[in-house]
Amino acid sequence: MSESLGAQLQKLVNRLKERQIELKQLDAGSVEARAPVELDQSRQGRLSRMDAMQSQAMAQETARRRALELQKIEAALTRLQDGDYGYCVKCGESIGHKRLEFDPATPLCVDCASEAGEGTRH
Repeated sequence: MSESLGAQLQKLVNRLKERQIELKQLDAGSVEARAPVELDQSRQGRLSRMDAMQSQAMAQETARRRALELQKIEAALTRLQDGDYGYCVKCGESIGHKRLEFDPATPLCVDCASEAGEGTRH
């Protein structure tokens, strides 16, 4: 017997909320890595500064990507509250359950994602 639609939806919502919490915790834990790099040569050598600057840049990019994913999740939760979750924000068609299982925050159906160049996973 297959799961009810309500149970499937609740699983997706739980995944969205769990990922939202995880991303916020990761972001809070990486504040120091994104902090400005000390440029005082008397405190650290040139190569150490270069390594620190590279690590800082990578941490900042990771934080930017986390912020984008959080925005996607928050938008999905808003669509859920509005009763629009599971429908493509572009064309209004239903988004396939397999696609939502793969990425519960996806806003686009396969066809619209293909047009937008986002890839067509599930």
